[in-house]
Amino acid sequence: MALHAAAPCNRGLRSGHSSSFPTACNGRRRIQVAASHSHLSSCSPLRAPRSRDCVTAFAVTDDLPMDNSSLVVCFGEMLIDFVPTTSGLSLVEAPAFKKAPGGAPANVAVGIARLGGQSAFIGKVGEDEFGYLLADVLKKNNVNNRGLRFDSGARTALAFVTLRSDGEREFMFYRNPSADMLLEERELDLDLIRKAKIFHYGSISLIAEPCMSAHLAAAKAAKDAGVLLSYDPNLRLPLWPSAESARNGILSIWDAADIIKISEEEISFLTGGENPYDDNVVLKLFHPNLKLLLVTEGPNGSRYYTKEFSGRVAGLKVEPVDTTGAGDAFVAGILSQLAIDVSLFEDEGRLREALRFANACGALTVTGRGAIPALPTRELVLNALVNAVV
Repeated sequence: MALHAAAPCNRGLRSGHSSSFPTACNGRRRIQVAASHSHLSSCSPLRAPRSRDCVTAFAVTDDLPMDNSSLVVCFGEMLIDFVPTTSGLSLVEAPAFKKAPGGAPANVAVGIARLGGQSAFIGKVGEDEFGYLLADVLKKNNVNNRGLRFDSGARTALAFVTLRSDGEREFMFYRNPSADMLLEERELDLDLIRKAKIFHYGSISLIAEPCMSAHLAAAKAAKDAGVLLSYDPNLRLPLWPSAESARNGILSIWDAADIIKISEEEISFLTGGENPYDDNVVLKLFHPNLKLLLVTEGPNGSRYYTKEFSGRVAGLKVEPVDTTGAGDAFVAGILSQLAIDVSLFEDEGRLREALRFANACGALTVTGRGAIPALPTRELVLNALVNAVV
């Protein structure tokens, strides 16, 4: 599906959208948008926490100065991950959970800022304690948050993450709907998007309206402005109505991206179970306009594919504690460098060095619990590379 601007959803889907995407905005009657923490709505107060009769959405005002020459704008969900303090147990068996800010696009934004880059985040959280916590996390990590919106009629999304003994994860999400699903096209900061060098996003924002229309409009504005589009599908099957809708949704915007990062699991899923280690299988996902296709392989590092060359870069050996956010840290590592010098696409030697850096970002992240809390600084990454054992 080509990128196109779409109108906000009032009730149900627009007739032009595929039926693969369910609606999450039935019953939403009106949203009032304001430019600061003050409520500028003339509608009556909410009668119940879950009512959508009258919802006020507003923006934060604490945006940070930016160097637009290397700005990466990340779009999508920001939420609270609850990570068990003990690995290898089910959610029911876990004795306690550690609260950690997360959400793949937000993780990337914070990861870039931690590495010394310029980043901004666009999305929506609930007007609740968790939502304000997340806004503060962005600010404290030097991520520009002027594109963040609050929704007084929906809660900030929550995810409980089960850690197996090997550090791998299983998720249980609370979105019914959550505020991130309710971002509307008319709430977008298009000026911020057009100033970016790279616009980064995932697929979760495609699952339901009105966020799907906002996603498509934002990506179109970026594309029209000559901004590079970076896509990490970030497959989360439990959030989609079916595997088929997930596959169709992820692939619906595939051909618009300039940079795509996928995992071995996602290759198998998108190709109907084919071998993710076979280059010929991976190249089926390489579309004509793609500049760089990246495949993450956990502790084994990453593979890269361009029109001119391909190869593999070994990973950094660490003891994993929690793999949450490792892929996002990798994306932050590579985008932070591409935003400064897009000619990396054309120089295999320099691209390999950039991917070695990105691999180290991912590896260091798995040594801590939670995504954002574990994201490394540039100094930590460089020190780890100096002492690396690969």
